[in-house]
Amino acid sequence: MVASERATILAELSPSYMLRPASGASTPLPTPTPLVLSLPHSGRVYPRAFLEASKLELAALRRSEDAFVDELFGEGPALGAPLLAARFPRAYLDVNRERYELDPVLFREPLPDYANTRSPRVLGGLGTIARVVAEAEEIYREPLSLSAGLERIARLYVPYHAALAALIARARRRCGVAILLDCHSMPGGVNTAATGGSSATDFVLGDRFGSSCDPALTQLVGGILSRMGYRVAFNRPYAGGHITEHYGRPREGVHALQIEIAKPLYMNEETITKHDGFEKLRQALSRLLAEVIERAPALLRARGASPAATAAE
Repeated sequence: MVASERATILAELSPSYMLRPASGASTPLPTPTPLVLSLPHSGRVYPRAFLEASKLELAALRRSEDAFVDELFGEGPALGAPLLAARFPRAYLDVNRERYELDPVLFREPLPDYANTRSPRVLGGLGTIARVVAEAEEIYREPLSLSAGLERIARLYVPYHAALAALIARARRRCGVAILLDCHSMPGGVNTAATGGSSATDFVLGDRFGSSCDPALTQLVGGILSRMGYRVAFNRPYAGGHITEHYGRPREGVHALQIEIAKPLYMNEETITKHDGFEKLRQALSRLLAEVIERAPALLRARGASPAATAAE
């Protein structure tokens, strides 16, 4: 089927299929930069056991993907920005949640006391292990065992965040500041007050209303995109998820900014295929990354938002 293009089905999802191999993630970069790219929702490797447990077709599950975002930002490592991309789909496990945002409806056994069972995301069926996909369609034929859910978190969630934390720490250690771009895509037709509600927004930048990064960085990114001709909104309707909130510590020199890209800019949402706009957008995002790498460190230093590097590698 067309909607299964570029999806991979595996008998089992092993750690080697967890993350996209990315130059710069574990090897020295020729020119260290403060920029780190996180792509938690672009994965399209589907375990066969997961598909068999689901009542939905693959095409329905794939609607929750941030499809092809890893390719849109694929030039990041060549520019000196390590890229961490989950290869597993968010319908299987969502690393942009707290570790134990768990839905009691989804599991056969009672949940442990440390589980967050009452967050708005859990109540909407979109916890760490989602109960529904984007159209509020139930994923599973029957409840999961708690042990299976916890094993999924231990095997994939924990290593993802360990790797991301290490990349952020390395960037800050080398450059005195770390800039995390958490990269996503959003459905078409998102209107905001920033566009007068009369036209769809191309990008939404989320900095948790100024708490996850210096507002000057948000404005820098927004200004670059606007000069390219894109319509940009800020924090509404997407202010940033768990990754932005958890890692963004601007007073400590770690700035986290979520970027949402309208899918119609580069793909057909119905068939989950790229269209002619993909390459134009990919090139625009490469220019964006290069300009952020060039301009952001001096901007943050000038605002006193960039502590000195603590060590060299």
